[in-house]
Amino acid sequence: MKKYIAELIGTFWLVLGGAGAAVLSAGYPELGIGFVGVAFAFGLTVLTMAYAIGHISGCHLNPAVSIGLWVGGRFEAKDLLPYIVAQVVGALIAGGVLYLIASGKAGFDLAGGFASNGYGEHSPDGYSMVSALITEIVMTMMFLFIIMGATDKRAPAALAPVAIGLGLTLIHLISIPVTNTSVNPARSTGVALYVGDWAVSQLWLFWVAPIIGAVIGALIYRFVASEDSE
Repeated sequence: MKKYIAELIGTFWLVLGGAGAAVLSAGYPELGIGFVGVAFAFGLTVLTMAYAIGHISGCHLNPAVSIGLWVGGRFEAKDLLPYIVAQVVGALIAGGVLYLIASGKAGFDLAGGFASNGYGEHSPDGYSMVSALITEIVMTMMFLFIIMGATDKRAPAALAPVAIGLGLTLIHLISIPVTNTSVNPARSTGVALYVGDWAVSQLWLFWVAPIIGAVIGALIYRFVASEDSE
C-alpha cells in the first residue's frame, strides 16, 4: 500500500507542479516563465520525486511508464492496475487543488484550457490530430527508452533521476506547441475532467498514443540492450 500512496503523491506533485506552472505562471505579466519554464517545471517534478520516492515505488507517475516498464520486464503485472489507479487519483486531486487556487483570481475561466492537452483548434499552435498522434507516440517512446537506459544496472544509479527529469524537460521543449505535451495519460486526465467538453472528447488520444509509444520504446530498449541489463 505504501508504494501506491507514494505513486499518488508523486503524480499529484507532477500535475500540480507542471500544470500549475502552466496555469499560474506561464503567462504572468512581465515575469511569466513561458513554455520553457513550464518544460523545466515538469522535468523538475520528476527529478525531485525520483529522489523522494524512487526507492519506494520506482517513481513511475505515469500509466504509460508503468505499462512500458511491464513490457520491458522491469515491473510486475500484479501492480499494474493499482499503480495506474493511484496515478490517476493523484492527478485528479492535483487538478482539484489547482482549480481551487486558479479560480481565486478574478476572470479565471476554464475555457482557457486549464493546461489541457489537445489537437486541431485546441493545439497550442494548431497542429492536426495526426501530428499530435505522431508526436505523443514518438516522445513517449523516447521517454521510455531514456528511463530504461538510465535505470539499467550498468548506468550510474545516482544520476538516473537527472537524466529522466531532463529528458522530460526536453520532450516538453519539443512538443508543447503541438499538444501542450502529455506523454502521460494521468497528467492529461487530471486537468481534462475539470475542463470537460473538448478536453474530454480529445482525451482518448492522450491515453492511446503514450501507451503505444511506451510499449515501442520498451521493446526497442530490450532489443538493443544485452540480456544482462535486465
